[in-house]
Amino acid sequence: MNDDRAQAAEDIAEVEQANTAFYEALERGDFEELSGLWLPGEDLTVSCVHPGWPVLTGRGEVLRSYALIMANTEYIQFFLTDVSVAMTGDTAVVTCTENILSGGPAEDGNALGPLVGQLVVATNVFRRTPDGWKLWSHHGSPVLTENDDEEDEETPS
Repeated sequence: MNDDRAQAAEDIAEVEQANTAFYEALERGDFEELSGLWLPGEDLTVSCVHPGWPVLTGRGEVLRSYALIMANTEYIQFFLTDVSVAMTGDTAVVTCTENILSGGPAEDGNALGPLVGQLVVATNVFRRTPDGWKLWSHHGSPVLTENDDEEDEETPS
């Protein structure tokens, strides 16, 4: 029984590490590393939903979306909270809150543009492979704040 618990703890630690590596690669804009974190090949279709985007399916389409985000984001940092891992067999689901700080190029081109904060809840699904845990699916959904609700109420219909 203790061996099972030790293995489960090791698996959870490996999944948490894979999840962290995903966000760190995004922060650094390391497309090659990010690509290596997703399931290889098109046989196991990967999927991704960025906040406000349609569902993206297939490795090529998903990776193109990250290349586009990286090309248009001067700075991005993720502070993850409420991280939870659930596992069954060779599949793991990580849920978390992404507290995102990002900025684009400044209008004058000399400095970083204004920083913007965003709150997103995310679900990341991983599969165990011979090369470690790989992303199968990412789904991010924006969290509406009280201010967002108030603005909606003030907008005339």
